[in-house]
Amino acid sequence: MNSKTFLVCHGAWSAGWAWKKMHPLMNAAGHRLVTPTYTGLGERAHLANPSIDLETHIQDVLNVITYEDLSDIVLLGHSYGGMVATGVADRARDRVAQLIYLDAFVPRDGQSLLDLNEPARQSMQERVKSGDGWRVPPNPTPPDTPAADLEWLTERRVDMPIKCFEMGIKLASEPTLPRSYIYATRITPADTFCQFARRAKSEPGWRYYEIDASHSPAVTAPEALMALLERIVA
Repeated sequence: MNSKTFLVCHGAWSAGWAWKKMHPLMNAAGHRLVTPTYTGLGERAHLANPSIDLETHIQDVLNVITYEDLSDIVLLGHSYGGMVATGVADRARDRVAQLIYLDAFVPRDGQSLLDLNEPARQSMQERVKSGDGWRVPPNPTPPDTPAADLEWLTERRVDMPIKCFEMGIKLASEPTLPRSYIYATRITPADTFCQFARRAKSEPGWRYYEIDASHSPAVTAPEALMALLERIVA
């Protein structure tokens, strides 16, 4: 059996805990799943402060790679985590074997999440202003999220420092490692991720996949996601 190490860069407002359903599936398939939590979120929510930005979260994951001595990594970025994973892959090229974007942002050098999601800019900035000036409250969860999962998620998701969305990424060069894009086809009217699906379908160096799920398949469609990840890394 070809055992892999999957390292997750999780989405905004979320944390490692949100990947709970994937651990038994990964174990059963003989893989290792590492799901660190960024500074200021999840079990590290007590560290939240206005200075946290995208660079903080990239460094969080790089430190996990260093201290856990991970190599030959399948790096998986979900949603905002695509920003983080892109930065991690850029800095830890010798440790990352392949990159998987799961309904995620794919920035080019200098781009921020809000550059890639211009419609969200104004609403996010308004939500920040109505609070303490540096935190964005969570986006709503997809409408097909089961009630029990909705309760589980709602209790645990926390506000996100706005700088994480405003900071442009610094890349030494465009990634050349094998990249896959998974587009979740149960889309919202905004269809935020279709631009990256189009890019993956048209640009060399990508493999493109779709999953019949809404934006967080690790929560709402874990078995389907596991089957697809198995196909990608086989």
